[in-house]
Amino acid sequence: MDFIQQAFKGKFATWKYIIPCLGFFGLMALNYAVIKYLDLDVDEMMKEQIESSGANNVLFQNLIIFLIFLIGLFLWVKFVHKQSITSLTTARHKIDWKRIFFSFTLWGFITVAMTFYAYHSTPEDFVWNFNFDKFIVLAIIAILLVPFQTSFEEYFFRGYLMQGLGVLAKNKWLPLIVTSVVFGLMHGANPEVDKLGPIIMVYYIGTGLFLGIMTLMDDGLELALGFHAANNLITALLVTADWTAFQTDSILVDVSEPSAGFDVLVPVFVIFPILLFIFAKKYKWSNWKDRLFGQVEDITVDELSEIGNVK
Repeated sequence: MDFIQQAFKGKFATWKYIIPCLGFFGLMALNYAVIKYLDLDVDEMMKEQIESSGANNVLFQNLIIFLIFLIGLFLWVKFVHKQSITSLTTARHKIDWKRIFFSFTLWGFITVAMTFYAYHSTPEDFVWNFNFDKFIVLAIIAILLVPFQTSFEEYFFRGYLMQGLGVLAKNKWLPLIVTSVVFGLMHGANPEVDKLGPIIMVYYIGTGLFLGIMTLMDDGLELALGFHAANNLITALLVTADWTAFQTDSILVDVSEPSAGFDVLVPVFVIFPILLFIFAKKYKWSNWKDRLFGQVEDITVDELSEIGNVK
């Protein structure tokens, strides 16, 4: 059984997927509609929140919501779908934590290296912001809660939606494309979009596509979970700006004029393909055409029983 077919290990029904999707996307749409209808200045609101409560408190409040979302998704999958969290995570018999840590370490190292290079090549673009007391609090909050934020996004998009859409569409390419585009559009309300323009959506959608390809090729979420956690956690700790979604008491503050160009396109068209090559070699990926564009076959209860009895 491949990753998408893991959905058959639960009690599959279309309505079970519709309710969480309506709930989550409904909240996102309502939030976006309120901002547009009331013509709210999100940047100004965030600055006022940070000034009154502090960056760490604001970060905590924003992240704790995703912990609630993740718990809710897990409970829905377990008790409504009657599907195990393991089968939502991977086609392997158990979650491969080594894969998570390898992906986390690899992307974490690359992120630190790129930040270090940027700081030393254009030091005028950064301000040293390190405050030991505030940074320790930030580190505790980020290490404890950022993985819940990134894990919810992975479990919801690359796990729950990928499996549900794949079973409904009977193919793999449609859920890959849809989850990638929707993942990108979900970030459309981020302040980065206003500052950098629509081109930033190439990065968001491209990142979703990259994570989706990893998930299908590796038959599991582990690599995507590690990458996403490293991306958000290291960024939150290392560098922030007053126009980004994550504004933290990080070590550095980027004070350069916001602009989007090669720094948006290079990750999608250069770095991500290199990472896929590294993962492909390490985990011996093959049969790309079928894994990304193949059909999803139904699996009966009897076939599930047979698979379960195979030692």
